[in-house]
Amino acid sequence: MPIEKLDTVDAFIVFDLADAPESVGIVRSARKILPGGASDLARSMTYAFATFEMQRSGASAGINAVDDDRADAVAKFTAEIAPMVASGRFLPEPGTRVPRTALESLAEADSRAAIGDVADQATVAGVVAAAATAAGGLDGRTVAIEGSGPICDALTSAVEDRGGSMVEMNGQADVLFAGSKMGAVNHTVAEQLQVGTLVPYGPIPVTARALAILSRAGTTVVPDFISTAGSLFAWWPTGDPSPEAIAADAAAQITASLEEIANHPDGLFLAAAYRAESFLSNWQDSLPFGRPLAS
Repeated sequence: MPIEKLDTVDAFIVFDLADAPESVGIVRSARKILPGGASDLARSMTYAFATFEMQRSGASAGINAVDDDRADAVAKFTAEIAPMVASGRFLPEPGTRVPRTALESLAEADSRAAIGDVADQATVAGVVAAAATAAGGLDGRTVAIEGSGPICDALTSAVEDRGGSMVEMNGQADVLFAGSKMGAVNHTVAEQLQVGTLVPYGPIPVTARALAILSRAGTTVVPDFISTAGSLFAWWPTGDPSPEAIAADAAAQITASLEEIANHPDGLFLAAAYRAESFLSNWQDSLPFGRPLAS
């Protein structure tokens, strides 16, 4: 997985597939961002693209900076990657300590049709559709959310609109939304959960050990690279470009994707991985090593 270091700031970009025509990924900043975590984020995005048969790659960037220096570091980062954005080589998404406002200077050069609110709405629509599909509907279901923030507020409203009941995050629910950070559901957390369906709303919230524990317990774990893929249909819409139509398309595509593999004997995650890898093998000489799960 190629890692490109920037010249003007202590930062890097991980590209999952070196020869992809376009790459998209989250930008994060902290005192020290590790390439390993960035690689995991990039891989999840690659599998999302492959799931929906898009010849694009995941990527992820890290900006190493302390709080007092972050604004200057992010400004240098955006200035240096401007040519990459214009060519499509790297299309950035906001992440930890890098809000969308910090990337505004790049928006005009970004070739994607819709970023920001429209894409966020499509993401929520996709997550809710994934939950409804995997859980057999949300009407009458108890639903908990790990984490907080605008997306969690939007998920709460959507669940209630579908007849679900929100409950406290105490480890028991019919449906659990998770995604506050990578690896939020590790093996220790998984051992305490009694949930029927776990649906990610953010990238790779489940570790490999947690997936094994939850699978043995009978929990349906939706792959994050499917449930969080709604934004893809805003970035590159194929039909009516209105926000409502994009959200509906995202929900329909994600529903169909899960229905296609619902009865696979190896479970949703492996079935989804096999399918993504099958598509990747059509245009990559070799498959990237490792599947999108948190370490």
